[in-house]
Amino acid sequence: MKRSQIVARQLQDTALRYFLEVVRCGSISEASQRLNVAGSAISRHIAHLEDLLGATLFDRHARGMVPSAAGELLAVHAQKSAHDAERVVHEMQALQGMERGRVRLASSEGFALEFLPRLISDFRRRHPGIQFHLGVFPPAESTRRVLLGDADIGITMSRSAEKDIRIELLQPSPVLAVVQRGHPLTRFQQVSLSQLQNYPVALPELDTTVRQLFDIACSRQKVQIDPVLTSNYIASLFGFVKHEPEGVSISGEITMRYQIEREEMACVRLRDRGLDLRNIEVQTLMGRTLSRAAQSFLAHLKEQLQNVAAPLPGG
Repeated sequence: MKRSQIVARQLQDTALRYFLEVVRCGSISEASQRLNVAGSAISRHIAHLEDLLGATLFDRHARGMVPSAAGELLAVHAQKSAHDAERVVHEMQALQGMERGRVRLASSEGFALEFLPRLISDFRRRHPGIQFHLGVFPPAESTRRVLLGDADIGITMSRSAEKDIRIELLQPSPVLAVVQRGHPLTRFQQVSLSQLQNYPVALPELDTTVRQLFDIACSRQKVQIDPVLTSNYIASLFGFVKHEPEGVSISGEITMRYQIEREEMACVRLRDRGLDLRNIEVQTLMGRTLSRAAQSFLAHLKEQLQNVAAPLPGG
């Protein structure tokens, strides 16, 4: 038997699973906790792989372990093997119909606030045997979870094209002003950034696409807005607006859809150039076959995203 065949067979054992977990976690200690396996055992298996392949699989830094070029190649193989095994299991479950299954989602916070929980609840009324896991992350991390195979579907705001990511849906999501019903700004069909200077403004932190576009537009228009509240928690921003009669925050339509339907809040379009330059992306991993449950939920998700809510003021 050729050496390449012997090596290939050995790449299907426990060491590969340990290796992939370290890639996902970025450290042996965290992988040890997740796998419930001693860190020394994980280190021995990785050392065995490096000896077997004659290559260093990780660049070790003070802040963690990053795959080397060889490690990245092996990670692609490991992920494909894991996906193939998972697909077989899902296909066997599919023979039983939609009675069982699990769907893993990764999304940014705006979608997880109410939109996705409501979709999951609606979906489970028809398929009560389907279980869900929803992870909430910054946009780049949501995409990374899809790439690593930790999520079947990613729902986030677009940043830049990612290799190996399939875009299942791309839909505009302009930045809107969020206010109480009856707020002075609701008299207008559209408002400008300069009009917001007259009101107390609450903004998300800088790692969100909505804040980044807002700041770029303010800079372009030479408008200075000093927020009275900044938070990494959307519910706190909306809570401020609910309790501050003239308060203003910013958001996309999906995040506010059901609160607008219930007439709890209102949104007004911002007319400044550049505030419409972001899109919702529904992402899956290129080349991966989703389970029947994930495929069915993906279709439901796309349908609901495209089902635009009632027009906003001026809409």
